[in-house]
Amino acid sequence: MRYNKIRKMDIANGEGVRVSIFFQGCEFHCFNCFNPETWDFDKGQEFTDKEIDEIIELCKPDYITGLSILGGEPMHPNNIDGTTKLAKKFKEVYPNKTIWAWSGFPFDTYVKNKEVCKYLDVLVDGQFKDELRNPNLKWRGSANQRVIDVQKSLKKGEVVLYCE
Repeated sequence: MRYNKIRKMDIANGEGVRVSIFFQGCEFHCFNCFNPETWDFDKGQEFTDKEIDEIIELCKPDYITGLSILGGEPMHPNNIDGTTKLAKKFKEVYPNKTIWAWSGFPFDTYVKNKEVCKYLDVLVDGQFKDELRNPNLKWRGSANQRVIDVQKSLKKGEVVLYCE
């Protein structure tokens, strides 16, 4: 498993000031994707326990509100184990900070049954669709994508959208 980059301070991908990791590899190849350099599973750098420790340390300051996990595709079978390991460790260390993740896979049919959901607070799901692009949307690029409150959705048994 590989990653493209780690941002030490990110204000675009979730609420507040966050640390973001962009995993490497995506099969969707959405037209006009904002991050096509993350598509190739063989590029980027190896993701190891060293990077997990680095991310945990970067999240230590009180002004960091949480972790954002993007890609590429963090929920792809090649990446899901590393995504889960990172999310689990983060929540063990910072139970009161949030984890946001982005996935082209739908929550209802693919993501909700994954172990990683135990640790996610918010998931933006759905593939980017250029014909539905809307630059005024928060945290997503196209109108088909949903900003989901993962824990409320799991408890209720249906998708509950995240409200600011």
